[in-house]
Amino acid sequence: MRMDLDTWEEIFITITRNKTRSLLTAFGVFWGIFMLVALIGGGNGLQGYMKSNFEGFASNSCFVWPQKTGKAYKGFRKGRWWNLEIDDVERLRQNVQGIDVITPTVNYWGRTAILEERKSTCIIKGLYPEYNAIEHQQMNYGRFINDIDILEARKVCVIGNRVYEELFRKGEDPVGRYIRVDGVYYRVIGVNFSDGNIQINGSASESIVIPYTTMQQTYNLGRYIDMVCITAKPGVKVTQIQDEIETVVKRMHIIAPDDKQAVMFLNTEAMFSMVDNLLVGINFLIFLVGIGTLLAGAIGVSNIMMVTVKERTTEIGIRRAIGAQPKDILQQVLSESMVLTTIAGLAGVSFGVMVLQLVEMFLNSGESNPIIFQISFWTAIGATVLLVTLGLLAGLAPAYRAMAIKPIEAIRDE
Repeated sequence: MRMDLDTWEEIFITITRNKTRSLLTAFGVFWGIFMLVALIGGGNGLQGYMKSNFEGFASNSCFVWPQKTGKAYKGFRKGRWWNLEIDDVERLRQNVQGIDVITPTVNYWGRTAILEERKSTCIIKGLYPEYNAIEHQQMNYGRFINDIDILEARKVCVIGNRVYEELFRKGEDPVGRYIRVDGVYYRVIGVNFSDGNIQINGSASESIVIPYTTMQQTYNLGRYIDMVCITAKPGVKVTQIQDEIETVVKRMHIIAPDDKQAVMFLNTEAMFSMVDNLLVGINFLIFLVGIGTLLAGAIGVSNIMMVTVKERTTEIGIRRAIGAQPKDILQQVLSESMVLTTIAGLAGVSFGVMVLQLVEMFLNSGESNPIIFQISFWTAIGATVLLVTLGLLAGLAPAYRAMAIKPIEAIRDE
């Protein structure tokens, strides 16, 4: 739709002549697109926040640990405490075909790490290198424990981000330094900067990881373990192997097969699925509310343009009488509608982006893993295209009404 200088001048005169209506219409479109941008940005931030809670964890993993029995069985009373053993790892690996990675963990809470005069309260974890497949270790310094550390029961450790900040200066490389925990010195071989909000087996940022064999010897743990961590093979769902895992564990530890309390089973795959479904619902709700708000603004534009056309009946009739073609009237009305909608909409997009940027700066102040609230470039382009389209559609009914005005009837109306 080509517009010359005269057309732009007519649009400007019309808009300024009807300031109140134009402002109300512009505000409706402005608010509609602002709400759409804010909702999309807020949805992006919410998705980022929820996903950050699961950061690092394998989506097909599960965790098994013991609880008191809920039923008496084979001479054992109800409420009996029992323990997982290191042998359970191999039993599960041999008897459950769907298991891909399986590894034990042991941990002690409320320990204190000491470096010179500095202290940090921490969790000591005894792990195997395979644990990296369960919870990804984001190593900013050094490395994670390896098979040689396990084989030789080395006194080495990987410290979490918060432990690093409390014991070392910012930017200092701690690899090769020694820290003391429970009277034992460990050489730091790496720093794990993973910082997910799910605290299965304790927060990674507050942990000091040592080889499982080292912890077993240092704390004289025998064959007892605290938890078994498992991932399913590709194509196998955790829910498909859950019953098999529980059956093997209960059989080895003389627990009633129908005891629902004795074996705690956490299925992170189900948690991921639940979050994914929630995010789909949030996106659908954002789409409905945003489009509804925009349509309300477009209807407002159409109504205002309809009133404007009615008020300008005589003017349009005179223009028709002196030679204006129907397409000229159509172009003028559609141009007014599109210009008003586009200007107000772009202002709404800009304001929405600015508000999201301020929210992002405020909430991410000092965070190592910032959450992104901002909309993408192509989302902004799509919103602009949608605005122009809605402006065109909003002006169609008023434009066709203006085209239908006959010069003689318009003059008689006056």
